[in-house]
Amino acid sequence: MKESLQAAITESIKSLQDQSKLSRELTSAIVIDRTRNKEHGDFTCNIALNLAKQSGYTPRDLADLIIQNLPAVKNLQKVILAGPGFINFYLTEDSAQAIVETVLKQGKEFGRSKVGAGKKVLIEFVSANPTGPLHVGHGRGAAYGATVSDLLKAVGYQVDNEYYINDAGRQMHILATSIWLRYLELCGEKFVFPSNSYRGDYIYDIAKKLIASYQNKLVVSATEVFKAVANIKDEEDKEAYIDALILQAQTLLGKNYQIVFKLGLDEILGDIRNDLEEYGVYYQNWFSEQSLIDSGALEHGIKKLTELGFIDKKEGALWFRSTEFGDDKDRVLKRKDGRTTYFASDVAYHLNKIERGYHIIIDVLGADHHGYIPRVRAAMRALGINDKNFITPIVQFATLYRKGAKVQMSTRSGSFVTLRELREEIGKDAARFYYVMRKVEQHMDFDLDLAKSQTNENPVFYIQYAYARICSVLRQLVEQKLSFDQESGLKNLPLLSHDYEINLLKGLEKYPEVLLNAATQYEPHILINYLRELAQSFHAYYNAEQFIVTEENLRNARLCLITAVRQVLANALILLSVSTPEKM
Repeated sequence: MKESLQAAITESIKSLQDQSKLSRELTSAIVIDRTRNKEHGDFTCNIALNLAKQSGYTPRDLADLIIQNLPAVKNLQKVILAGPGFINFYLTEDSAQAIVETVLKQGKEFGRSKVGAGKKVLIEFVSANPTGPLHVGHGRGAAYGATVSDLLKAVGYQVDNEYYINDAGRQMHILATSIWLRYLELCGEKFVFPSNSYRGDYIYDIAKKLIASYQNKLVVSATEVFKAVANIKDEEDKEAYIDALILQAQTLLGKNYQIVFKLGLDEILGDIRNDLEEYGVYYQNWFSEQSLIDSGALEHGIKKLTELGFIDKKEGALWFRSTEFGDDKDRVLKRKDGRTTYFASDVAYHLNKIERGYHIIIDVLGADHHGYIPRVRAAMRALGINDKNFITPIVQFATLYRKGAKVQMSTRSGSFVTLRELREEIGKDAARFYYVMRKVEQHMDFDLDLAKSQTNENPVFYIQYAYARICSVLRQLVEQKLSFDQESGLKNLPLLSHDYEINLLKGLEKYPEVLLNAATQYEPHILINYLRELAQSFHAYYNAEQFIVTEENLRNARLCLITAVRQVLANALILLSVSTPEKM
């Protein structure tokens, strides 16, 4: 209906321009909003207030002209000029009922649109260092990123999901060294394991695979290995301690170091990929940080900023003047010893995204990456890129509670709740649903016991139960050997006059608008809130009225309505990667 009203106002303004009553230079977006008060109609538009100054008319006079030139609109009862120049639209009583036929006719496509047609979006999310299994902290970013991706696709955008593999940094060398040390330990070498290494059970599992493939061919005595840290105490300088062991591993293993490094990367990355797919999250691209170096993209980014005149050389290092573009300080791209910084990789990576033809770039970031945004945005501005299309949602932490007690997590030590464990405990549906139930920028407390409960207090159960109840009604119809004549039901929709029915009809009519807002505002919780309201309206209807009534026309009309509700519930739950059980 909003689209019809927008089209009508557009046509009215064009008609006024053809009559030379309005200039063709007039420009303003036509926004149709729902009224908050039913007395003011169903929809309202403020276009006359926005165009009044340009047009030379008072807002009320312009609104009156627009109303007079409006074309006929189906299901529009009347149009009223209100207040300082608002145009209020009143729909016919049966206009809401028309949505049932639309839902049933469009089916799975209902609510979808082509708003984003022709626009390419790249959304990067999770991108955890491949140094261990994904933990529950990654679950929220994964659920959010995948859901936003699906919402954008539903409104016409061409979307690719990307995982940025941090395979060129220090953490990967800590991983490789940790695996090799566990391998030596399993081969009989005795030593105290470094405190700053990765110590989870998964490190043993990878070390065992190293033994299976290479037996004792990579064994070096612990005495020789730990000679490198003879003058460093782990408890006093754990960073220097592990760095010295990394260098010793590279020296002693030589070319074989890459065997350990690659095995660790491949094993953990394979586990991450599998874990995410079981969580309903899929990626079109797995982008290697190392590829930026190997392809020359890293130097390409630095060269481009240099050619634009935004690089200074100070004390042998290359500095990007990021303060000229909104950052709080200038940033080093290349150190005086020739090593590039993480920021240099960020510049190259985002330049690469643009050069791949993406119009909108979304980086879903963890709460600890807030400071990352101004520097990357500064680089994009310096490169001449419109950073308004650089979207950076910040995913706040989620705290797990079980039986009222906080669940502790720690990655490096290996004592943490993995995403796989969470999924096994509460199921994929609840995990995906709960993580997008709140605004992503808000911290959330995740009650595991509530997520597993089969009560009305559990929102995912409450919504799925509405779907299952409708399926149950349709099964009862078959059991009672009664027919459902959809064509008759559609003709008899005017019989649906109870408040419960009107609320459901209005709820169905809102869905396309809700879906569009959830997608373009990158806020899946908008869709969650809608589903909770729709489920609540259905359950109230279910508890108050009978659907399988003796009067055939009324029965068919009610069955049409709840079948449409079932379709909308299914359409939305699919976008949230939540199942639609027919029995509960």
